Amino acid sequence: MQLSAFFPTVEIGRDPVKIRDWAQAAEDLGYRDIEVADHVFGVTARDGWKPRYDASAAFHETLTTLAFLAAVTTKIRLSTGVLILPQRQTGVVAKQAAEVDILSAGRLRLGVGVGANFPEYEALGVDFKSRGARQAEQVQVMRRLWTEDSVTFTGRFHDLRDVSLVPKPIQAPIPIWFGGSSDATIERAARLGDGWMPILPPDAGAAKVALLYDRLRAYGRDPAAFGLEAWLAAVDPDPERWAAAATAWRRLGAGMVMLWPAYPIATFDDQIATLRRFKEAVAAY
Repeated sequence: MQLSAFFPTVEIGRDPVKIRDWAQAAEDLGYRDIEVADHVFGVTARDGWKPRYDASAAFHETLTTLAFLAAVTTKIRLSTGVLILPQRQTGVVAKQAAEVDILSAGRLRLGVGVGANFPEYEALGVDFKSRGARQAEQVQVMRRLWTEDSVTFTGRFHDLRDVSLVPKPIQAPIPIWFGGSSDATIERAARLGDGWMPILPPDAGAAKVALLYDRLRAYGRDPAAFGLEAWLAAVDPDPERWAAAATAWRRLGAGMVMLWPAYPIATFDDQIATLRRFKEAVAAY
């Protein structure tokens, strides 16, 4: 089973040397991917809604950070985990992603989501209710921009007339994986995606995987050729629990797992140690 490393964006701090050293440690430990999370704004609780992260949580900008990581690593793959795509202009994301793919020599995976943070959508001037439909159209447009010399596209959210994106990415197209676990997300992933990356415990994941495979077959797609990565939400540093969850997801068909610590890891040394403990726990289970 391959392992992804969750970039500790909130806790890593502002020292680029530590960011470099953390990424190189993940690479040296044999991790397959580094995944960088996404938020543009921190927002406070309101109207009965509470954010997962405090408004002061420090999120490094996702694609800019990946460009830096591309320069300080050589083989580990790089992923957005996950980019809230509907909050952004499609052409800008396509351009940025293509550049990161070039700078990393074809190591980028674009993980995309729709999010649930409606105050952030409001602050960015984007409609929250249409985010799923917007995301689906964005994926189609980006793939065409990455692979065609000239693109004309008219849809609900886009009107492109004979435009080009140059330089093209190394990968044609860049792999797109969907984050989220709603049935609507699974439907979009089965129709448009290269993989699925949910945050679910294995007992809740079994029915969702069955739905995913059913929808893939309905679209004439082979489930065996579709990527599945499980995010393991950990509430405490318990390697046995991590390993048990990874094993359960492997039985469900996941080829990749990522530890997502939902508890504070305060020091840089502990962040590196967590990467090492997770790898050792999964290997020994």
